[in-house]
Amino acid sequence: MTSSNQPFNNARIVYSTAVAIVIFLGLVSRNLTLPHFIAENAGDALWAMMVYFVFRCLLVSKGLLTASWLSLLFSFAIEISQLYQADWINQIRGTVLGALILGHGFLFVDLIRYTVGILTASVIDLVIHKIIANVGNARITH
Repeated sequence: MTSSNQPFNNARIVYSTAVAIVIFLGLVSRNLTLPHFIAENAGDALWAMMVYFVFRCLLVSKGLLTASWLSLLFSFAIEISQLYQADWINQIRGTVLGALILGHGFLFVDLIRYTVGILTASVIDLVIHKIIANVGNARITH
């Protein structure tokens, strides 16, 4: 491993950790008694946040906008694919993993939830980058 790859490897660790945290939050949110609004919307928003952080991990050299657009495209494509109801894909959706990835039925409101989740993940990403940059600058100046 060369030192030129180190920033990318560090970013992958950060984004992989973010994916794990979001998955944990998503699983925990299913087992908590939450206010109705949060319980109704958190799962889809967290799923979209996970998609965003996966794209950031895979495409670490690309920018935030690239990850945001790809995440929206992927999430919207999955939701729109739920309009397709062939037996073979419904059998996949009938499994736990298939249901988590592909969902069950198209809901327009899910597109809004995905958008909010991706925007939230993007803001978190920006904040983390600013914190890391400030810590780096503090080390250089002291």
